Amino acid sequence: MANRLVAYQGEPGAYSEIAALRFGEPAPFETFDKAFHAVEQQKVACAVIPIENSLGGSIHHNYDLLMQHPVTIAAETFVTVEHCLLGLSDASLDVNGTVFSHPQALAQCRNFFSAHRNLKPEVAYDTAGSAKMIADNGRPQDFAIASKRAGELYGLKIFLENLADETWNITRFFCIVHEKMDHAVELREKPDTSRQKTSIVFALPNEQGSLFKALATFALRNIDLTKIESRPSRMKAFEYFFYVDFIGHLDDPGVINALTHLREFATMVKVLGSYGVVA
Repeated sequence: MANRLVAYQGEPGAYSEIAALRFGEPAPFETFDKAFHAVEQQKVACAVIPIENSLGGSIHHNYDLLMQHPVTIAAETFVTVEHCLLGLSDASLDVNGTVFSHPQALAQCRNFFSAHRNLKPEVAYDTAGSAKMIADNGRPQDFAIASKRAGELYGLKIFLENLADETWNITRFFCIVHEKMDHAVELREKPDTSRQKTSIVFALPNEQGSLFKALATFALRNIDLTKIESRPSRMKAFEYFFYVDFIGHLDDPGVINALTHLREFATMVKVLGSYGVVA
């Protein structure tokens, strides 16, 4: 396949770029919306988007974008987030300074800031973008929280590693492709399909017990739900879409029967994809 570009949001050195390298040639985009548009317009082979973090929870905007664009999930992958404190070679942790990073990264390093009261957290749009800014500005009193790869790319010194409050800081990414290209895209790494997941989104009538009935369609067939998330429908106040991940493939008889049953009373059911995992 000629086009091996993989869209991701952020600067080189971002955790999203680390995920993108597993699927092809990383292509940075400023926003998640632009990455989705690149897939829709088939300017790239696919995109990697973070969907949830083990500490910070779901990235809600990306759930909304999955509904709005003609894409399907081709694979998932997990990236361990290892925050480092980066700065210029002549910087010092003993003086008053500012630490820039994405708000979620700053929130994940509260213990560090409690121990270094002289360093003030400052929100920036991206972890790797913060590292690039520090390298460009040349101010020794400024630091960034970003990946080790970002430090290497921008020539920064790694002052501290493993800054996060918890060691189990992992981000789950979806690799998405255009829905018409689902079977045509050749990923750099082949997903492990020995234990597949399926993701769907559905809407229900505002009736008593409707969510119970929806979940029962899976429980009656012993289908293991791994996640359920509700999001505002944006079509009417206080009505919701339900995003569900479960173990199984669309071609499995139990899954076919569950979705057939669900469609009997759900007002909308959309399959987002059946996929394996890329390590």
